[in-house]
Amino acid sequence: MAILGIGTDIIECLRIAQMVERHGELFIARVYTEHEIEYCSSRKAATQHYAGRWAAKEAVLKALGTGFVRGVAWRDVEVRNERGGAPSVMLRGGARDIFDRSGASRIHLSISHCRSHATATAVAEVDD
Repeated sequence: MAILGIGTDIIECLRIAQMVERHGELFIARVYTEHEIEYCSSRKAATQHYAGRWAAKEAVLKALGTGFVRGVAWRDVEVRNERGGAPSVMLRGGARDIFDRSGASRIHLSISHCRSHATATAVAEVDD
């Protein structure tokens, strides 16, 4: 195993709350997949979970050596949870194309949040 790239992001939960307040369902549907919306909306502190997934999407693309470039949509990066609760990443569309071209074999992801901030770190791995 070798590391292709590392990405990290931090966001204020208040910023996500303001975007939801200002743009409502339009914002949520543009950024999050149905699975993510279902997950976050079912949580007591939904805004913190939405913020964590925002940070995770940013961190994943940074780990792959890019950001949200032309051809990559927010919903192309989906954060899911394994049975034990660990976050995992599912890519589609432009994000999947970048992953495939990069030679990456796996992305490791960690997300943390509190009332004020959410952060995520992603590590893109390549097989030796």
